[in-house]
Amino acid sequence: MERDRSAVETSTVSRIPPVYRAVMAAVGPIVRWWGRLEVVGLHHLPARGATIVPANHDSAWDPLVIAFAARRRRQIQALAKASLWKNPLVRRVLDGMGQIPVRRGQGDTDALDTAVQCLSAGGCLGIFPEGTRSQGRQLRARSGAGRLAQAVPQARIVCAAVSGTVDIARFPRRPRLRVTFFEPTPSPPSESALDLAARLTAELRVVAPVPAAQRRQ
Repeated sequence: MERDRSAVETSTVSRIPPVYRAVMAAVGPIVRWWGRLEVVGLHHLPARGATIVPANHDSAWDPLVIAFAARRRRQIQALAKASLWKNPLVRRVLDGMGQIPVRRGQGDTDALDTAVQCLSAGGCLGIFPEGTRSQGRQLRARSGAGRLAQAVPQARIVCAAVSGTVDIARFPRRPRLRVTFFEPTPSPPSESALDLAARLTAELRVVAPVPAAQRRQ
């Protein structure tokens, strides 16, 4: 059984695009050595099949740290703010990593459709239910994560609670990064998309509370 599981993981990892691999290799020393990353519950993340990965969002480093933590199991495609695509070099990297641009606050149906296609094809999609970085504030969830779960009901939901990322740039103080993967409580009947997103956010914040606002995140 263990040999079969390893074969599945190796097969899944082998399909990760070269650009994604390169980015993971580049951030590795920062995340693993400088950040002393600890990963908990990685076994909850399926090695294949449609998977939604909601996460808390406190730092611009969050998507990279979560992706690095999951790299031995899955490539995580993520919804990211469309303004990042304005830089040609950054655009090439994001496209090479399979990231999906989303226009915040505009009801971006194109981004939602692309995300649904990713999941329907068996992909693993990361999303921040809060929509933006917390910056020391408790934010309300947006409905996006819930809408994706309802659009692709066969998708598994595995939360990724990340902490310590706001301290990455606080040299010479070393951060202590931690990513905890866990399965949320089951959805009650007739739960709305917004209620689902709010519940996921609340469960994430139990594991990774909102950190105090920092000047550089």
